[in-house]
Amino acid sequence: MEASTEFDPWSPGFVADPYPAYARLRAAGRVHWFAPSTQWLVPHHTDVRALLRDRRLGRTYLHRFTHEEFGRTPPPAAHDPFHVLNGNGLLDLEAPGHTRIRRLVATAFTPRTVSDLAPTVHRLAGELVDDLVSDGGGDLIAKVAEPLPVAVIAEMLGIPAADRNLLRPWSADICGMYELNPDEETARRAVRASTEFSAYLRDVIAHRRAHPGADLISALIAAHDEGDRLTEQEMVSTCALLLNAGHEATVNTTGNGWRALFHHPDQLAALRGAPALLPTAVEELMRYDTPLQLFERWVLDDIEVGGTVIPRGSEVALLFGSANHDPARFPDPGRLDVTRADNPHLSFGAGIHYCLGAPLARLELTASYGALLHRAPGLRLLAEPEWKPGYVIRGLRELLVEC
Repeated sequence: MEASTEFDPWSPGFVADPYPAYARLRAAGRVHWFAPSTQWLVPHHTDVRALLRDRRLGRTYLHRFTHEEFGRTPPPAAHDPFHVLNGNGLLDLEAPGHTRIRRLVATAFTPRTVSDLAPTVHRLAGELVDDLVSDGGGDLIAKVAEPLPVAVIAEMLGIPAADRNLLRPWSADICGMYELNPDEETARRAVRASTEFSAYLRDVIAHRRAHPGADLISALIAAHDEGDRLTEQEMVSTCALLLNAGHEATVNTTGNGWRALFHHPDQLAALRGAPALLPTAVEELMRYDTPLQLFERWVLDDIEVGGTVIPRGSEVALLFGSANHDPARFPDPGRLDVTRADNPHLSFGAGIHYCLGAPLARLELTASYGALLHRAPGLRLLAEPEWKPGYVIRGLRELLVEC
């Protein structure tokens, strides 16, 4: 079935509120062909969840086919720095490469690692919120949402404080390539950022080899399993992925979530009155307006969805934003409910690509929301925010508040 023209990821109006179009997609069927991006759109929670676990789909096809065998044109050679960086990280690998690297990374990026960071994360969040309050307010995204995950991942990786201003621009430029049909200027910025960030990380890794410390890069260098170790490129790609995924998810969940709370003052009041609801509220805010609206998969072997055969060589777009608002799984999905306990949202994915950094993201979000609720009890919205043009990774330009 052809997708409705109301699904328009390049339209500012659609980006501002895609949920009515999602409802119409779900009502019209289980899978829809979208010619502008040559993808099959999958809008239902049950289907998205199942396909995330289906090994007939993959983030890449290069572990089984060449570009030509898969009916695809190879990317331009000029884009190689981006694809080398992206293609050697967990996000775009499939088994057995994914299994091997995830196992090695898991020996360094452990639950204990995240647990040990908790005091630092809460301290950083408190300091940022105190600065916001002392200024009487300002842009919540620039003053709290963005600097917190940058500081945390830099702390984890052992990035010197003087270099941390480099990280966010590199991340933003690289993540531009995840949007649908990125143009050549976006690709040029991503290639430049990939080249610069890779070179920077290689220098840091070389220094840690000579001078190991109590940081994640040193732990990745030391990580091994029966003699197997990460290559330097795998370490570079892992560190870049931790930065990019951690930044974008946490920054935009913070901004989108506070916008949602300001638009639902009863829920904000409930949360202020019962801080113990915070863990449940964080899950609901991730469901209600997830920053990652769409996740792509290649069809490695023919699949069937709702009676439609999707052939090998196709690409499916799993609509996380739609799945998280599917009334078949979430009663009254358009209602923000910070007490919603049964909440199997898909904002962290599922299957082998379930977000490795989910515990860290939850820690950062709980710390920043908690600090703002406690230290800025009179926080209020000053102006309705504008959305950035991106749809796949969806977030606000700024969020102006007064304390």
